[in-house]
Amino acid sequence: MKIYLDNACTSFPKPKSVPIAMADYIANAGVNIGRGCYGEAYDAEAKVYETRQLLCSLFGGDDPKNVVFTKNVTESINILLKGFLKPGDHVLVSSMEHNAVMRPLVQLKERGIFFSRIPCDNEGNLILSETENLICPETKLIIMTHASNVSGSIMPIDKIGKICQKHGLKLFVDSAQSAGALPIDMEEMHIDALAFTGHKGLMGPQGIGGFILKEEMVNLIEPLISGGTGSISHTEDIPSFMPDRFEAGTLNIPGIIGLREGLLFIKNTGTAAIREKEATLTKRFLDKIKALPSVKIAGPKDILNRCSVVSLQIDGKDSALISDALDTEYGIMTRVGLHCAPSAHKTLGTYPEGTIRFSFGYFNTEEETDAAIRALEKLSKS
Repeated sequence: MKIYLDNACTSFPKPKSVPIAMADYIANAGVNIGRGCYGEAYDAEAKVYETRQLLCSLFGGDDPKNVVFTKNVTESINILLKGFLKPGDHVLVSSMEHNAVMRPLVQLKERGIFFSRIPCDNEGNLILSETENLICPETKLIIMTHASNVSGSIMPIDKIGKICQKHGLKLFVDSAQSAGALPIDMEEMHIDALAFTGHKGLMGPQGIGGFILKEEMVNLIEPLISGGTGSISHTEDIPSFMPDRFEAGTLNIPGIIGLREGLLFIKNTGTAAIREKEATLTKRFLDKIKALPSVKIAGPKDILNRCSVVSLQIDGKDSALISDALDTEYGIMTRVGLHCAPSAHKTLGTYPEGTIRFSFGYFNTEEETDAAIRALEKLSKS
């Protein structure tokens, strides 16, 4: 029997309704939206719009039309950063960011855009008091992950939002590791743009993601991609209205259909219930492994201020070999390495070796968690 503990990479299994709905759409509908003038196209459009509504409701967005679909959170972040920032602008990030944020920012240095990192402690917790010290007249934006994909530490987005309000800055949030499992309210947290991906906590398939904008952000971001939208086809100009302003070309409608089912599952189950289940399993795991003398946990040592991601090293052991043994000897699937976040590992002191990452999802069980604990106990002593 295989045990899947790589939910931070992509959630698995999905709710049963996700593949069923996608297969039904491909087999029995298969149409595009915004083009065909017939009932099947209108039915598909209604489901796509309902998905926008579900996302808007889940995240506290102000209008479903400002929900934009992309391939993934990485594409979303690229559109937001490259469309908003101008030469001479300054950006603040945490030192725990994923390369989905860092690589676009490093690339933008060639356009005269620069950034500073807000430091975090050696457990990945943001040192909030350092934030305002790094703000300068050129600062326009803070972009930050909501939860680290390495340490699991949760960033104080609500407090960062207040700082942005105080200094007239915009706040963009990468919700890849938090969407669906942690509460997010764009209005209360003062989030101007929220980037999400469908295949992790939102329980949809790979290849679908997006972003949500506050209304005042719509005209402040230049579209990265332009082309046919099925609307105002008499002109070669980019539409000024949402979501067409950013949604050029054919959407991944099967992916949106699958995402819709994932969102309906979350709505019916409740974000609080999902968080409680994942936190319970994570705490069960942490409480046992932190007693193992050779195991070093990279991140908070308890469930407070962390999501369901646990990264670790075993003294004197090669993490890649341990991860391989977990799979081949115990049937436990994990991820090993730097997890596309070298800045985070440098902060945690686990660079360049990297870590083994266990990430729990709603469909994991106590029995699976205990099996992972027993396997670590044996491998740490061998």
